[in-house]
Amino acid sequence: MSFNLTILGTGSATPVLTRNPTAHFLQIEQDGYLIDCGEGTQNQLLRYKLRPTRLKYIFITHLHGDHYFGLIGLISTLNMHRRVDDLWIFGPKGLAEIITIQLKYSGAWLNFKLHFIETDTKNSYQLFENEHITVTTIPLIHRVECCGFLFREKPHKHKIIKETMPNDLTIEQIKLLKDGKNILNEDGSIKYDYRIYTTPSSKSKSYAFCSDTLYHEPIIDIIKNVNFLYHEATFLNDLESRAFQTNHSTAKQAGQIARKANVGKLLIGHFSSRYKDLSPLLEEVRSEFMNSELAEEGMFFEI
Repeated sequence: MSFNLTILGTGSATPVLTRNPTAHFLQIEQDGYLIDCGEGTQNQLLRYKLRPTRLKYIFITHLHGDHYFGLIGLISTLNMHRRVDDLWIFGPKGLAEIITIQLKYSGAWLNFKLHFIETDTKNSYQLFENEHITVTTIPLIHRVECCGFLFREKPHKHKIIKETMPNDLTIEQIKLLKDGKNILNEDGSIKYDYRIYTTPSSKSKSYAFCSDTLYHEPIIDIIKNVNFLYHEATFLNDLESRAFQTNHSTAKQAGQIARKANVGKLLIGHFSSRYKDLSPLLEEVRSEFMNSELAEEGMFFEI
């Protein structure tokens, strides 16, 4: 299954000419998933040739402007393009009210239906699922209600080894083997062992997005062993006290989370505007977790 990530924005609250506010775009099969939507996100979608028509789901981590101020503009543009497909928006309490008021006082009548699903930012739970993935919330610690999101591909079915498959199997029995279940005799003993007639499924792909947060070890159990982790790294560790005061993390702390969670790869972003040269942040995060990269706009990853 295709599971691709494009970085659209890597900056923090203060505008910088070289960095847009936070936004990531996942394309899973034919569906588009937007995570956060800072100002200018729709321009970034155009710049990197991502089709807004494929956008079905939007996930907003929290209600600081650099994470959602681009949302009303994006919705308005989709409407002008005569979108008719429903759009699902997941976010904290207040987001539906904000967007509804903006639409009301701008006299906008949408051609498509918006579905708002309010997130519980205090608990980790399965927020969403479809035929391809599940999305689980990751409670974070910030100055306002905030949660990240874990996107995980649903488990693959086992593959049948045609050469060894008995001829007398029914369709239902074949489905059992594909699900990794044995076919039993009437007395409960194993008649056909799925391990003999199938090959193991490949590991499910996963992407965890941890937005603005203090260093917060309780997330480790939620994101353990994910393929890709994005974790904010607003400051270098010499400003750890500043990070604590503002409920943010340092590059070193992001690396520590990645190492303790045994993730495959770490991306850091949400860089403070004080840093023109980002190489010290990369050096610092790699001192804790070597397989780390700076999130740069336009980066494309096949997860």
